[in-house]
Amino acid sequence: MDNQRNLILAIVLCAVVLFGWDFAISKLYPEPASVAQSQRVDAPGERLEDQDPAKIKRTREGGLTNAADRAEEERDLKVDLASPDRVKIDAPEIAGSLNPIGARVDDIVLKTHRQTVDKDSGPVRLLSPYGTPAQYFAQFGWVGDNVTLPDARTKWRVEGGPLSPDTPVTLRWDNGEGQSFRIVFSVDDRYMITAKQTVQNNADSPIALRPYAFINRTSLTASTDTWNVHSGPIGAFNDSVDFGNNYDDVAEAGTIDPKGAADWIGFTDIYWLSALIPDSGSKTSSEFRSLGNEKFRADLIYDTVAVPAGKQYTRTTRLFAGAKESDVLDAYEDQGISKFGLAIDWGWFRWFERPIFLLLNKIYDLVGNFGVAIILLTVIIRGLMFPVAQRQFASMAGMRAIQPKMKAIQARYKDDKPKQQQEIMALYKKEGVNPLAGCLPLILQIPIFFALYKTLLLAIEMRHKPFVLWIQDLSAPDPATILNLFGLLPFTPPSFLAIGVLALLLGVTMFLQFRLNPSAQDPVQQQMFMIMPWVLMFVMAPFAAGLLLYWITSNILTLAQQKYLYSKHPQLKAQAEKDKAAKADAQVVD
Repeated sequence: MDNQRNLILAIVLCAVVLFGWDFAISKLYPEPASVAQSQRVDAPGERLEDQDPAKIKRTREGGLTNAADRAEEERDLKVDLASPDRVKIDAPEIAGSLNPIGARVDDIVLKTHRQTVDKDSGPVRLLSPYGTPAQYFAQFGWVGDNVTLPDARTKWRVEGGPLSPDTPVTLRWDNGEGQSFRIVFSVDDRYMITAKQTVQNNADSPIALRPYAFINRTSLTASTDTWNVHSGPIGAFNDSVDFGNNYDDVAEAGTIDPKGAADWIGFTDIYWLSALIPDSGSKTSSEFRSLGNEKFRADLIYDTVAVPAGKQYTRTTRLFAGAKESDVLDAYEDQGISKFGLAIDWGWFRWFERPIFLLLNKIYDLVGNFGVAIILLTVIIRGLMFPVAQRQFASMAGMRAIQPKMKAIQARYKDDKPKQQQEIMALYKKEGVNPLAGCLPLILQIPIFFALYKTLLLAIEMRHKPFVLWIQDLSAPDPATILNLFGLLPFTPPSFLAIGVLALLLGVTMFLQFRLNPSAQDPVQQQMFMIMPWVLMFVMAPFAAGLLLYWITSNILTLAQQKYLYSKHPQLKAQAEKDKAAKADAQVVD
């Protein structure tokens, strides 16, 4: 009766884990808006940004998720980007244009990153002009008193173009009162635009002003902010990266002043980053500001400077607008941008995650396929852990050998549990057996599993990387869902029932692995072992295909390893066969 009650309790707990996990995943990793939702037409005058922010759908990729907003964005871009006054940007990694009105960098697409896995989907758009649903831009200028300054409506005179690594562009404006202003834009071969701001004071008296730069964006295009991957305001202040505030925090506070001097400041998504880097050695103030209607700013303002009559003053600010490619960020950090490589939210365990990522990247460079690289990484990890597995099996063999003695102790001291435990521990010590040795391989795999999970979750190097056949994006869940016959049936199963081929293989290989292990003494524990693979199949189905590929490969290698080690410890294999025969006999009797 007790065993039946325990088994029922175990099944209930498994159900709680399964459905609770699905609920947690739906909250932490919301899916993109469904087709029916994305095709709806908003009521006249209703905009998504005017609705409750809690109802805004965000995805890991970021971008607009409302069909009406996407259509409006497309119409606005056609109008705004058609202006003949715009200055074309044509660099190896980015393309777009500068807006001479307001001296804005407001049109950037990333040439080498597609919107979707579809090769014809077009480049990712990062920056969009002011007033569009996806507005996201950087602006440069000055603030001050008793002097006429250029503002957001100022039309600058353009010299040069297009903006490329070999050809800078100069914007000029004269206030007619003795001061002339100049911004020289240059771009490198990756994602960095440099704005060199100069004011020439030709008047008879000094002037005082403050150069500034800011990034303005809507959070409607932000990627999902979760407990383990940050999306929102970001910056390095006093040589430490701050991930502490999201858009809701800024909206609630109105203004957030980071503590310490800004090494850089901006906004991050899971894959993309915009950041302002001040002139080296300069004194600045910085803040994150909510503008209302899901719009936010990251401000970088230099200290006030006095420009004497007949003199000029220059400040240089850099704008990073691009993909968070690890080697690129590290290269900029090597050039003096403090902690820039940590714009990727590796978290507390980066000391372990980054080596896994770097090793995986190195293998990929050699084989050219990330799926194959994951398989080879798994082989390397299992190879390194093989001595541990040998000790595990030796311990299992020792445990089997002392089972009769353990049962005798349990029978002798069945009414004295403390004494029973004391005698069993003494037996372990005498026989040189460690009952926890079998847990060590699992414990060692947990950080490796988590490191690969974080790598697949946030490393843009994994984004849209194919493996074979239907697996065209290892960073996304397996699209081959069994319940809708791999897409042949016109419905999308709920996430906890969206079992793909990889999830099924995971369940099967884990079930075979548990079957190969010696049977547990406790029948309820044995039943749990038989149920757990199928529970994990449901739990893991929504995870990245690359993570499932790692686990399946690990299970297959474990099966091969167990076969080999059974040949080295025949007493374990004999006991396993004996347990299976006894179990079969018991089932026949029942």
